Amino acid sequence: MHNFFSSIPGFFSSIRYLRPMDVVDILIVGVLIFLVIRLIRKANSGKVFEGVLILLLVLWLSSALQLYTLNFILRSVVQVGFLSLVIVFQPEIRRALEKLASGTSLSKLLGFGRQYTGESAITQTVMACMDMSDTHTGALIIFERDNKLDEQVRTGTVVNADISAELLKNIFFVKAPLHDGAVIIRNGRILAGGCMLPMSKNTNLSKDLGMRHRAGIGMSEASDALVVIVSEETGAISVAENGVLKRHLDAETLELLLRSGLMKDEEQKSAGFRFFRGE
Repeated sequence: MHNFFSSIPGFFSSIRYLRPMDVVDILIVGVLIFLVIRLIRKANSGKVFEGVLILLLVLWLSSALQLYTLNFILRSVVQVGFLSLVIVFQPEIRRALEKLASGTSLSKLLGFGRQYTGESAITQTVMACMDMSDTHTGALIIFERDNKLDEQVRTGTVVNADISAELLKNIFFVKAPLHDGAVIIRNGRILAGGCMLPMSKNTNLSKDLGMRHRAGIGMSEASDALVVIVSEETGAISVAENGVLKRHLDAETLELLLRSGLMKDEEQKSAGFRFFRGE
């Protein structure tokens, strides 16, 4: 304890010698640590993270207690373990790099706005979802945002048409050739239909969720897309975003979620003003 308090004056005196780049260096390391922790939490790998922390704690104790043989073994394990963690978290690391490569964070930092889905497209989507909910018609609608979904588009059929409630219902009609896949919407237009999506690897999902919901959640985990799902079994409408599923939505809540996720603030205010006037 005496050593701890005696080191405090030296610590504060050393702060005077910090350069601006030292502060930047510390901030970058802090951000990297935060991103790693968030990646581990999203990957549902809390137990692995706890195990790593325990290993590092034992490594530190072995050094402090001068247990040289144990310390040598643990340092060797840590060196090999780093490569093992890269292999274990390979899917999550790949998704993180894909998001970085898409320019999402950079575009937000520089203030470059994405292309937004218009009010008419949202209204038509809500109308289609409510009708499909009433008839228990399964649907999977992906609203692309900053992350481009070209890989998924290539698995389907290019449509490239304006959004309308009737067209969406026709695509997901049970006997239509594209009804089993997902519709991808880009910049307010239906880009493709019948697209295949990555399945969620989240083992904590509810057992009553079918393949359509798991695919929708998986797409929201792998990108920043906003996903609308209509259940074929129950007719319930859900929205998935960032791996989180919001279920049993009514028309008003669905429209609010789509507006907040897809429209600019100015467009939302304008739409709200028109709604207040009764237009």
